[in-house]
Amino acid sequence: MQRKAIYWGWYVVFGAFVLMGLNHGTTYCFTIFVKPITTDLSWSRSAISFAPSITMIVYGIGGIFSGRLLDRIAPRWVMTFGAVTLSAALILTGFVREPWHLYLTYGLLGGIGTSCLGAVVGSSTVGKWFQRKRGLAIGIASIGIGIGSMILAPLVGYAVKNWGWPWGFWILGGLVLVLGVVTAQTLMGKTRPEDYGMYPDGEAPPSHPEQPPPPTTAPGVPMKQLLRDSQYWILSLCFTFALVAQISAFVHQTAFAVELNIDLMQAALLPGYIGLASIGGRFFFGWLSDRLPDAKYAACLGFVFMAAGVAVLLVAANMNHMVTYALFFGFGYGCIAPLMPYLLADRFGSLVLGASYGLLTFFVAGIGGSAGAIISGMIYDRFGSYTAAWWMDLTLLLMAAVLVATLKPSHLKTNKP
Repeated sequence: MQRKAIYWGWYVVFGAFVLMGLNHGTTYCFTIFVKPITTDLSWSRSAISFAPSITMIVYGIGGIFSGRLLDRIAPRWVMTFGAVTLSAALILTGFVREPWHLYLTYGLLGGIGTSCLGAVVGSSTVGKWFQRKRGLAIGIASIGIGIGSMILAPLVGYAVKNWGWPWGFWILGGLVLVLGVVTAQTLMGKTRPEDYGMYPDGEAPPSHPEQPPPPTTAPGVPMKQLLRDSQYWILSLCFTFALVAQISAFVHQTAFAVELNIDLMQAALLPGYIGLASIGGRFFFGWLSDRLPDAKYAACLGFVFMAAGVAVLLVAANMNHMVTYALFFGFGYGCIAPLMPYLLADRFGSLVLGASYGLLTFFVAGIGGSAGAIISGMIYDRFGSYTAAWWMDLTLLLMAAVLVATLKPSHLKTNKP
């Protein structure tokens, strides 16, 4: 009996898994560098925090263009450019000696690279290859972000503690260059199933000749109609609030832990704990989205878990507390990567999924993410602690949970198992 070929969409899932793991695992490691750079170069927290803020702004703006490119060309070229650019940014960051050097390398160049290598390109690409299994597929691909954090955080922590912070950036740059380019070129060469006579989810061709062939264009609403829909902007606001809290915690959590007299190597494990918890979260929320009458309830639950994690930060006094925070926060944070493109595709289709997701990322990451990093740094410089920043994060997450629950049902009819 002839073996059935594996549907190409699952190769795309694996490619996105690796690339998103490299991209986001790398950027989430920045928290490990905050305290060492402060000590070595005598820079303020707000000065250092401005670099990832620039990264998020450029990531948001770049996501608009990379998303539009993704609707026109194969993702391999967008992702290869992203890998080369991000690698160059990381390697050059190891040589910085003035704040403006950091803003140009890690901020500007790194933002360009991440916008072509991260969730906008990865999740949008996966979303085009699946319909019934979209939540599961995007959830599996985004698990790479958690795996990347788990693997890279202890590696970077060891390098920074034993050889100095520049080596942490150089090691990351080398890994992104080699693994990023190879994965993009070998697995991400196809655009969408309709272009190759395939059906989403790897469905078999219809058995009855009167049934139509695969559509030549993907289903969904055009961009102009999407931009006039208030649901798109409510969705943007929900995830913007969540990203303020996410990046605020991610950038400053290690420095906060060190100031609780926790050893740097232990504190450097926090992104790994978050990554570990997010693996379960990504799979769970992706799986749950395919089974709920509306995936917005999965997003609401995820934001509540993140809020619970931030609440732990407000009373944290030792490493056990920090691990508890990381597990709650990480599990909830696992909802963001699969549910942003899922809710977009569920409500507006996949016709302009790349462009619409890119624009959404501009507001969510470019505005929300950049604000979270710099505002928390300014709060620390003003008050000498992160308490007010954690209260801000908690409030925004609870607001996001309430707001996402108000989304109206999808205009599109989707097939759920």
